[in-house]
Amino acid sequence: MTILSRASLEPQEITEFLKREIQLKDVSEKILYQKVINRAAVERNLTVTAEEIQEEADKFRHQNRLEKASDTLAWLADNMITSDDWEAGIRQQLLAKKLSKSLFDKDVEKFFGQNRLDFDQILLYQIIVANEKLSKELFYQIEEKEISFYQAAHIYDIDEQRRQKCGFEGKLYRWNLRPDIAAIVFGVPIGQVVNPVKTPQGYHILMVERFIPAELTPERYDEILDRLFQDWLNRELNYMLHSDTMVDKVESQTAEALGQ
Repeated sequence: MTILSRASLEPQEITEFLKREIQLKDVSEKILYQKVINRAAVERNLTVTAEEIQEEADKFRHQNRLEKASDTLAWLADNMITSDDWEAGIRQQLLAKKLSKSLFDKDVEKFFGQNRLDFDQILLYQIIVANEKLSKELFYQIEEKEISFYQAAHIYDIDEQRRQKCGFEGKLYRWNLRPDIAAIVFGVPIGQVVNPVKTPQGYHILMVERFIPAELTPERYDEILDRLFQDWLNRELNYMLHSDTMVDKVESQTAEALGQ
């Protein structure tokens, strides 16, 4: 059972707290994003049915093991919302998804084709050490098989987490890396150890374990759709915020929404 209750907080208290925590801008933006979505949905005659809301709610309950009605009621109380609040939130999420597809479904494949290289990935290992001499010594020892790449990473890397993972950096896109590093590792043969590369972090010894060519999977489709939709929302919000009347209303609307 939650200690707080909605009656114990005034809208102004919440607004002042958000200001002090430098969170008011983020909350205000989210409220305005929803206004943009609602307006655009009306213009395109997009709606969310009660059946769609129920299906999404059932999916959420299953994923969060809220199988019993009493479990769901306890979860609602703990989050200080009513079932109507929850359904309204689900409706807004579904409406945003419908709007994003309505706006950009046909643009995803084109965007992917134009930016295909950005979606290539690699499984990267690297060792970073502080000085050049050590980096060259390790490089030659690895080349001569006096020590394995993984052993060298486990012993000498300057980062503790990377040492524990024997140099494994993860599955990375080009844009996850510095441009000079990306240019090297996306062109090197698989398994070849790269000569030490100097950056402000130190001296990098690099090895690519696997190259993963870009493919328009369902997950990547959603990723691109979300990116296009978010860019559109940002443009629409920027337009709204350049309206003097809207700027004057942001804080009051935020307080009103929080206090509902």
